[in-house]
Amino acid sequence: MATEFSPMQLLKRRLFAMRNGIVSDSLRRAGCPHRIVFGLNLPQLNEIATEFGPSEELAEALWADTPLRESALLAPMLYPAEKLTIEKARGLVDGVMWHEDADILCFKLLRKAPFALALATELCASDRPLSRYTGLRLFFNIVAAHPAEALAAAEAELRRPDAISTLAAMLKEEASFLAGEG
Repeated sequence: MATEFSPMQLLKRRLFAMRNGIVSDSLRRAGCPHRIVFGLNLPQLNEIATEFGPSEELAEALWADTPLRESALLAPMLYPAEKLTIEKARGLVDGVMWHEDADILCFKLLRKAPFALALATELCASDRPLSRYTGLRLFFNIVAAHPAEALAAAEAELRRPDAISTLAAMLKEEASFLAGEG
């Protein structure tokens, strides 16, 4: 009798088979807060996401699987952009554990949302540094369409006593150039 596996089980089996101890150890040394790190790289994760295709249910199950780094990175790759609401996006941002999670969330999902500008602006006004980081990263993904707003967000961040200064300075430079001020 053949064993039937759920999509989540199949995905986890695939992740386990592709694990890379060297990358995993490097990520742990770099401060990755996820308890389990298989060490897959982005091309491998993109390949898996393509194989499984969009699935809101699978993406939400992966996002809830906070111990595993690869779950946090695959979830935004699998979440159907057309089903994303601003409330759901806020919940995803609240679940971000570190910079890599935020980077992939912004690049693979949030930038496609019709409310990306409003969300980026909202996040940049947060008191939570990781939310502000996510807002700045989201602005990087939409800066070409909204240079003035990105410039304002970068300048506001640079005025903060706890500024994420390197990222904000890079965004300011890019936005200034695109706005014709640089």
